[in-house]
Formats: sequence, structure tokens, C-alpha cells
Amino acid sequence: MSEAGARGAMSAPRPGSASPKGRRRRGSPTSVGAWPLAFIGLLMLGVAVFYYWPIVKNIIISFQQTNAFGGDPEFVGVDNYKALFADPSLMSSIGNTLLYTVIVLLGIPLSVAIASMIELPGLRWKSLYRTLFFMPYLAMPMAIGQVWKIVYNGNFGILNQVLRALGVSDPPYWIVTPGFAIVAVSIFGLWSSIGFNVIILSSGLKGISRELYEAASIDGATGVKQFRWITVPLLTPSIFFLTIMTTIGGFQLFDVLFAMIGNGNPAESRTRSLVTLFYKQAFVNSDQGTGAAIAIVILVFVAIVTVIQFIGQKKWVNYV
Repeated sequence: MSEAGARGAMSAPRPGSASPKGRRRRGSPTSVGAWPLAFIGLLMLGVAVFYYWPIVKNIIISFQQTNAFGGDPEFVGVDNYKALFADPSLMSSIGNTLLYTVIVLLGIPLSVAIASMIELPGLRWKSLYRTLFFMPYLAMPMAIGQVWKIVYNGNFGILNQVLRALGVSDPPYWIVTPGFAIVAVSIFGLWSSIGFNVIILSSGLKGISRELYEAASIDGATGVKQFRWITVPLLTPSIFFLTIMTTIGGFQLFDVLFAMIGNGNPAESRTRSLVTLFYKQAFVNSDQGTGAAIAIVILVFVAIVTVIQFIGQKKWVNYV
């Protein structure tokens, strides 16, 4: 045997013995199997601390009565829930929240039409159009709400100026008139949601193969039929996503309502949403127990509506 062959034979692992790499994999705490668990564990710890613990704490507070000046909370059972459901403000807040959510949901079909026109083949400056529609979504809702207060102003607002030019002699003072105020806020919510909707729907439209449209054209399908039988069915996953997000956002209505209606407005009690009712009870009246009960009601409402939407999506959403 040569000298090189003798060194190779001495360095080769013996039968039945583990290789150096194999010994590191079994013995090292930083093996491949430990790192994913470490990352997932940290993430789950953060979710538990910042999401699930506040929910649990809120449930506990909803069964307690706290003093406005501090002190030990008193366990009162379901008294907070009894007082809440006996208050007529709860039903009016639910009605206002549902009305706002339904009106904002009407922006999704409008967004589908806008996104389809932007993504038409051969259209120039598509990026510019997407940017123009998305820009309002980047602005602060409180700031845009102040601008829309000027638009809705009964004396010099642009909306009433247009209505007077069209022959309407006595247009309403939109955001101070009960019955009109929540509709005015809802129209603003519909307008502000279109930018986000268009971006999501444009991404969905890009995922639809052009070959389908070419095949439909060969078969004689017009643009309207292509939109009805190709675009809309294949866009349903994006539409379903927007439906979920818009519904959850509608149930969380607060900032825009606070900016446009505020305190001291004669229409304030007729436009109150569930979240503004929570704010009034928890922070204005310092009734944290009832406020926590309202938060639980909102959580249950959102959970029920979301579950219903997920069950119903099996009948109309097409996952290709």
C-alpha cells in the first residue's frame, strides 16, 4: 500500500461509526429542526401577548364593575351585558354600523368596473391611473374627513353648490341633519375604499390568462360576455378577500365618524357606531365594564359575519 492510500484508509470512517456531520446534527441544539421552532415560538409568543391576552383580559373586565377613580374592581357577573342590551343606544349603533358597512360594500362592484377598465389591453398610462386611485388611501382619514366636511358644508360646500345649480332649492345640511349624516359618512367611506380595492383587483386581473380571452374572441364572445363569463368568475377570490376586509373595517368605524361628526353635533346620537359607543362608555363615562362588554359584542358580531361569509363563499368563489 502506498503512503497516500494508507492516510486515506486511516481518515475514512469505520463501518458502524457516525460521520462528523451526522454527530453535529444529532448533538447540536442549533440543528435544522430547532430553528423553525424557535422562530415560530417567538411569533406565537408575540401573538399571545399582544392579541390573545388583551381579548382574555377584556372578557374578564366585562364581568367587573370598576370605579371611575380607580380601586379594586367588583365582580358583577352579566350585569354589564344586561345593562348594555337594555340600552336603546346599542340597537341604533348596530343599525348605523350595518348601514355604513353595506354602503361601503357597494364600492366593490364599482371597483371591479374601474380596475377592469384600467387593465384593458393597449391602454396607456396604467401605472398613472393606479397611482391616482390609490393616493387617497395613503392620506390620513382624519385629514381627509376634514376636507369632506367642507364638501358637505350646507352653506358653501361644493355638493350643495352643485345641487343648487341643478335646481334643488333647499339642499340639506348633510353632516348635521339626523338621517343624512350617516349616509354622508358612508359615501365618504365608499369613496375612500376604492383605491385599495382597485389595487387588489388589478393584481387579480393580471393573474387571468390572456389566452382565455383570445379563445373567447375566436368563439365570437363580445367584450361584455368576456367580462361576465371570464373576468368576474376568475376574479371572485379577490372580490371575496375585499368583502371580508371591508366588512371588518366597517364594524371598526370610528376615526372618520369622529372627524366628520365629532362631539356637540346634533346628529351625533343618530350616527353613533358600535366603536364610538364603546369609546363613549369606556373613556367618556369611565365605565370600563360596559365598554369591555361592547368590545365583546363587536368581536362576536365580526366573528359571526366572517364565518357566514366563509361558509357562503363555497357557492360563488372559483379557485382555479
